[in-house]
Amino acid sequence: MKPLRIFISSVQKELSAERAALRDYLRNDPLLRRFFEPFLFEDLPAADRRANQAYLDEVQRCDLYLGLFGNEYGYEDGEGVSPTEREFLYATELGKTRLIYVRGADDKEKHPKMRALIRQAGNELIRRRFTDPATLLPAVYASLVAYLEEHQLILNGPFDGAVCRGATLKDLDEAGMKAFIRDARASRGFPLRESATGKELLTHLNLLDEGHPSHAAVLLFGKSPQQFLNSSEVKCAHFHGAEVAKPIPSYQVYRGTVFSLVDQAVDFVMSKLALQVGTRAAGAQAPVTYEIPREVIAEGIVNAVAHRDYAATGSVQVMLFADRLEVWNPGRLPSSLTLANLRKPHGSVPHNPLLAEPLYLTQYIERMGTGTGDMIRRCREAGLKPPKFEIDDGFRLTIWRTAATARPLPPEKMSGKMSGKMSGKMSGKMSGKIVQLIREKPEITIPELAKRLKRTERTIERLLGELKAAEIIGRIGPAKGGHWEVL
Repeated sequence: MKPLRIFISSVQKELSAERAALRDYLRNDPLLRRFFEPFLFEDLPAADRRANQAYLDEVQRCDLYLGLFGNEYGYEDGEGVSPTEREFLYATELGKTRLIYVRGADDKEKHPKMRALIRQAGNELIRRRFTDPATLLPAVYASLVAYLEEHQLILNGPFDGAVCRGATLKDLDEAGMKAFIRDARASRGFPLRESATGKELLTHLNLLDEGHPSHAAVLLFGKSPQQFLNSSEVKCAHFHGAEVAKPIPSYQVYRGTVFSLVDQAVDFVMSKLALQVGTRAAGAQAPVTYEIPREVIAEGIVNAVAHRDYAATGSVQVMLFADRLEVWNPGRLPSSLTLANLRKPHGSVPHNPLLAEPLYLTQYIERMGTGTGDMIRRCREAGLKPPKFEIDDGFRLTIWRTAATARPLPPEKMSGKMSGKMSGKMSGKMSGKIVQLIREKPEITIPELAKRLKRTERTIERLLGELKAAEIIGRIGPAKGGHWEVL
């Protein structure tokens, strides 16, 4: 089959980055490149003919017209009409399929003639808004997949875009959707207003199919996603040794939306890691440094949740061992990526594009295509070995730990208040051990601490008192039945 030609319209310099990103995306996506070939005016070779006529000739040749409308109107000819408007009007006259994407939440800053063109396009066909290439690409993807399905060029779209059987709008959480809009507006300048309805949000994110919620809609905003997709859970386990062994000291199965899954799994890991408590010399809060940076753990877990194969029956597994953290998901790399590519700059080809966009909008995914590189960099900065990526009946990420116990806290790193009281009595290493044991088991008792640290109960009571006086730990509740808290 000959690829369908897409004319990407807009000669405005302000949208050059979006045009280039869109062209590269269409040429590299495993599905879209099979069916579409993009055309940009930058790709037009020099020829002895007027540029305006050359563009119109390309509009006539194309199968789809894709218009990007920004703030500028562009160069005006003798009749006061820009090439962008000429191309749109000609595509309309020829009856071409037209897809319009408008940059920005509103049109206040736009040229008056551009505002008029947007209104005209809005009266004739559905248009979408975007803020940057990261929000443009998933919207275009959804529109083109819908085009292929409508023309029966493919029978099924991506799993996250397919209708979730049995789910209705009543199964989605309106409060969660409202909260998403607020977060997305604050984080990425999301164009929808806070007064938008849940249905308007789902429509904007392409999460509805003839009024029915898609799998992505249920995973993102479902009241109980596992009712419809029972494998969309995260299993977390903590082992004291370097191998899987029973009994498992700590094991949790988390359920909920993808946002909740990521948050709960990250908190599980962070609660088990060794940490170093610093001094309050620079401020009211004592700095705490974890052996693995939180950003690395979050990136690994969110990637597993966002890019897994939700059609598979397996669950995401997060396993913390004495020497490493392993994150496994039932997924695979896209054909355009290799394990080696993950260690250098690479394009983003999300397995679940409609799921990935909302995660980006709420800053769960910081930058498309740079996450693995950021993980490697942060691990090196923390003195850790680079993460390992493997294909192992799914995709496995291994992040190495420094040690199974907390790093010692040198006396010179303690606050003056602490060092004055504890000089010669308690080393930084002992401080780190006590804080780490409390972190792992907040309800730990004084006899247990004494046994684990091989100290007398009287010594433990004194050391705990010094830690409390330094406001590093606190006691919640009564002596019996309460628990400790790292401040």
